[in-house]
Amino acid sequence: MSILLYIRNKNMNKIVLIIVVLLTTISCDSDDSRTSNPNLIPPSFNIEVNLDLPQFNSLKFPGNSEIITTQGVGVKGIVIYNVDNTQYTAFELSDPNIAVSSCSALEINGLNAESNCGNDNVYNIVTGQQTEGEGGYPLLRYRINRQGNILFVSN
Repeated sequence: MSILLYIRNKNMNKIVLIIVVLLTTISCDSDDSRTSNPNLIPPSFNIEVNLDLPQFNSLKFPGNSEIITTQGVGVKGIVIYNVDNTQYTAFELSDPNIAVSSCSALEINGLNAESNCGNDNVYNIVTGQQTEGEGGYPLLRYRINRQGNILFVSN
């Protein structure tokens, strides 16, 4: 009887293991959407934005944004937006729906990032979603975290 119970438990363990592996595989989040855009291959970067520095003073106040175009930070740069002093967004400054070119850097106008390439592409810098134009790719989102008066931005 104990041998029969052992065999049943062994088979049950295999079934449970298979179910766990399947559920884990199905439920895992992936960064595939970050790299599936053929127009943007962003460089790896980590930057610290010190809100105590005068050039970033506007980011201390909700509703303001700053553009950073330091070489190696994003493709054409990044835009950081202060949602409410606890939540910030950071997005790539390149139009995600056209190939990188001399005109592909977006222009910030209020809450909108607008294309400079003669198309009608417009994106929201709070959500990253396209609000006008053609394409289908949203803005490339970067990780952003605030600790004290320092914003850490990376991809």
